[in-house]
Amino acid sequence: MGPALVVGLHRAASSRALTDALTIADARALFEPKGTYLNTASYGLPPRPGWDALQQALDEWRTGRTSWEGWSESTEPARAAFARLVHANPERVAIGATVSGLVGLVAASLPRGSRVVVPDVEFTSTLFPFMVQPGLEVRTVPPARLAEAVDEHTDVVAFSAVQMSTGEVADLDAILAAARTHDVLTVVDATQAAGWLPLEADRVDFLVAASYKWLISPRGSAFMTIAPGRLDSIVPAQAGWFAGDDVYEAYIGPPLRLAHDARRLDTSPAWFSWVGTVPALELLDRVGLEAIHEHDVALANRFRAGLGMAPSNSAIVSVERADALETLRAAGIQAAMPGGRLRVGFHLYNDEEDADRAVACLTSPKAGALRSELPPGRRNPYPEP
Repeated sequence: MGPALVVGLHRAASSRALTDALTIADARALFEPKGTYLNTASYGLPPRPGWDALQQALDEWRTGRTSWEGWSESTEPARAAFARLVHANPERVAIGATVSGLVGLVAASLPRGSRVVVPDVEFTSTLFPFMVQPGLEVRTVPPARLAEAVDEHTDVVAFSAVQMSTGEVADLDAILAAARTHDVLTVVDATQAAGWLPLEADRVDFLVAASYKWLISPRGSAFMTIAPGRLDSIVPAQAGWFAGDDVYEAYIGPPLRLAHDARRLDTSPAWFSWVGTVPALELLDRVGLEAIHEHDVALANRFRAGLGMAPSNSAIVSVERADALETLRAAGIQAAMPGGRLRVGFHLYNDEEDADRAVACLTSPKAGALRSELPPGRRNPYPEP
């Protein structure tokens, strides 16, 4: 474990043992948003321990006062922390940099003629790896019809546990039941779910997630869990030294000597991303996904109620409102507009005041006046020109 990582974890613990639980309030104190940040579905904010660990590692790189092994070895506690969050064995967790890179390994290993069904609004990092493979037949259907589309003619079903554009939570029970009935391979993108929605990786064949959203980590770290019996079906086409059985003995020449577990699918890590990922995942683990889920969904439903919308089961809210993004940003509230619909998301660094401020901004006839009402520390970071 490298020096930067050790310092980051010590600061994360705040004089507590690393295994001590944290409340939502404890965790919120480790974040420093400026304005009101409701755009975790685009990228999550780093907790102070992750930020500090990353800054120290960057300073070590700048000054050349350490070797690289400690940064590289941060992949192992990150792998273990992710495994705990999704209830998987760490030996079945591969690391990478992107969802598309990991899903691409699965897609490229399918036999020609395989038939894949995917939601028609699926994020393209999960869709395109299948579409670009010659010999695969890809069919898209509305998310609500995905379970019924999985039949005896289907070989693979690939979908997001939570949709990026709408926040819709997939009916996992129905989809996975259909997949079991017809012996269909399941590929689940958990990027918009892992970090707030409790998941059981053992229920699916492949579960992938990028870490820079709800897992509140730097961009450049990603994970894939592989079900027992599925590893040998995947060609480790990106294998390099980091996929070796002993990475420090896999630098030069043959023979091929890959790891015997999911590490054979690993790609060489972007060191600093992983240094910042470890404290972030360990923070989520200390708070607990059940508590985070309850908190996030309650805030989303508070926002929905304020706009006269029915409650939902998602931390992400999508609203049909053409001018909403400009209105919110003018008031110092960060959100997004994928597919022409306003999207906001609530995470453990948000509170009821954030939800209420967004509602007031969208329902006020003079939303711009809210800029003068922001309390200290919530000044508008996105001023109008």
